[in-house]
Parts: sequence; C-alpha cells; structure tokens
Amino acid sequence: MADKKIWGQYDLLLADLDGVIYEGSIAIRNAVESINQIAAQNINVGYVTNNSSRKPETIVEQLLSLGLTATPEDIISSGQTAVELLQTKISAGAKVLVVGGEGLRARVLSGGFEVVVSSDDKPEAVIQGFSPDVSWKDLAEASYSIQNGAVWVATNNDWTLPQEKGLAPGNGTLVGAVHTAVGQLPIVAGKPEPAIFQTAINLFKPNKALFVGDRLDTDILGANRAKISSVLVLTGVSTRKDVLAASTDERPDYIISSLNELLEDYKEPRQTKRGWSCGKASVELLGDKVLVTDGDPQSIEALRAACNVIWNSGKHIHFLDVQSALYEKKA
Repeated sequence: MADKKIWGQYDLLLADLDGVIYEGSIAIRNAVESINQIAAQNINVGYVTNNSSRKPETIVEQLLSLGLTATPEDIISSGQTAVELLQTKISAGAKVLVVGGEGLRARVLSGGFEVVVSSDDKPEAVIQGFSPDVSWKDLAEASYSIQNGAVWVATNNDWTLPQEKGLAPGNGTLVGAVHTAVGQLPIVAGKPEPAIFQTAINLFKPNKALFVGDRLDTDILGANRAKISSVLVLTGVSTRKDVLAASTDERPDYIISSLNELLEDYKEPRQTKRGWSCGKASVELLGDKVLVTDGDPQSIEALRAACNVIWNSGKHIHFLDVQSALYEKKA
C-alpha cells in the first residue's frame, strides 16, 4: 500500500473553481498545467461550482484566458441545480424573484420562469445566489416574498469566497441575513447537498468520478454524501489544521497540497506498530501526543500519516496534543 495509481480507475474529474483552479481572476499555481495533462489522458473534466453569479459562457472565457479548454456545458453551477429544484416546486412559467448575478437570472429564464425583482409582483419563489452587487433592497424584497409564502431556494450556503486579497464573505452570509428576517431556512442546491453532484453525473455519465475541492464543509462533505471519491487540495479555504480535525463525514479519500500531485502515484499511509507512516514520514501516538518521528513534519506525507493517526485514535483532536509543526504554515 505504498503507492496508488489514481488514474485508470476514474474516467471523469470534477473540479471546484474558486480555491482550486483560481482565486478571483488569478490562476492557482500548477492548476492549469495539471488539468490540461489530465484531460490529455482522455479523462473528461467538468467544473462544479457553488458560485452562480456568472454565466457559464463568462466562466469559460476566464478558463480559456488561463489556458484551459472548456465549453459552457462543462460548467455545472449551483444555479443550474437550483433551477432544476424550482422546476419540481412551482408551476412552469411562474414568477421568480432572483437575488444574484446575471448568471443566475439567465439560468432562471432558460428554465422557463419569469424573472421579477419586487415582492409586489407576488413571485411563487425566491432564488438566492451570490453576486458582489447584491444590496439590502434585494435582501429585503426576498424577505417580504418569503414571508408571503414564496418557496425559497438558495444556490449555496458558503460562508466565505476566496479572492486575490484573501477570504471574502460568501453567499451564506447573505442567506443568513434573510434567514434572520424570515425565521426559516432555504432549500439549498449547491454543495454540500448531493443534488449538484447528481446534476454533473447525469450530464457526463461516467463509470467512476473523482471530485477535487478545497473545502471540507462543502466540497468533501458533498462528495461523500453523493458517494463520489474526493480529493482535498490545500490551495483554498481548508487548512492542514482543518483536515487533521476533520469529522468523519468530511474526510477526503486523498489529500494533496497542489493539483500537480494528481499526476503522481499517490503515497498512501500504512499502519505501523505505534502509528502510521507515509512515504518518508512516520507519525506516532505516544500517550496523548501526536508526534512526527521520521521525516519533514510539514510534508504532505506527514499530514496524511497524522490524519490517519488522529482519525483512528478513538479520541477527539481536542483531547490530543498534536505537534504544531504538522499544521503551522511554513515560515
């Protein structure tokens, strides 16, 4: 169990966008080259994103500018799944109040609904997604409509959104504002709900899919719920410390520091007498102490081994003394 070939068993790679392929308008290191090399192996690539603010065509333009090949059909957004959910909840051609960007409005129109912007239009549903220009008035009109009986669907509930300058408030903060006003929760289309993954599977029809994301609480949890193999890449929101403390339902099948590691044989942890080893790293549980006994504590191999030590310890991480070098950022 030293090395494991990733490719050969999967015929579809599904990738998140924010925090995996890019941060804002900037490509993440190694992402473009790695995706292109995977696609060159005749493996289909699709993009599953909770961000519904832009049209698929706009996202494709950005991907093309970064050096990736994609079509609008390759973009599976939470807005697409949210509209599919609406089609099961309200009548065809019904009025829908849209809170979000042009991408979401376009999805609602293509789904056969009438887009409105005021509660005075008595919409049958409210669909809420992220856009940087969402205003208080938009949230207020959504709240009034929901209080009047409109079905409420949110594209996602992400609290943060990776940008060039750092983490910014995501759609979950805007959904939280409406929730505070109306006292109820929306139907959620995006990750971690499995519906968006089912949209992707229905589209590509793979034999076996692999999903890569940067967030435990949405990407990995969602893939696990959808019973799709998952990869956590440490280029976005979730950190080494987060994955060490991951709950059972948020644990990925693979942990990588950069997408180029998807092109390498995966070094799997193996159990030892007092812990786990991975590659050149060994981590042991000595009493309540989680210590690296061989190798670089900040290597990805040490992290994988430490995760197995902690996850199989039978103890919550808060009751363990974990060597800080395992989760601290490199100087």
